[in-house]
Amino acid sequence: MFLLMLLLSVLLGLLSLAGVVWIVIVGSLLSVDGLFMSLILLTLAGVFFLNVLLECRDCGFLGKDKGSPSKGAAASNTE
Repeated sequence: MFLLMLLLSVLLGLLSLAGVVWIVIVGSLLSVDGLFMSLILLTLAGVFFLNVLLECRDCGFLGKDKGSPSKGAAASNTE
């Protein structure tokens, strides 16, 4: 289930970026509609990719290993 949601978030993020590329190719980037649509699509892409990043971090794919204590936790235990 986790992998399906992760792939769906990546797909929707890439689809949003493809919409921005389409706006640039068509040439409507400098119109008011094109600017607002590109801002909306970039925001959506950012939200979907942030979801992917946070899910990967929570599952341990990114960042430090959950089993190893950090420096702050080790310093607070010695006091």
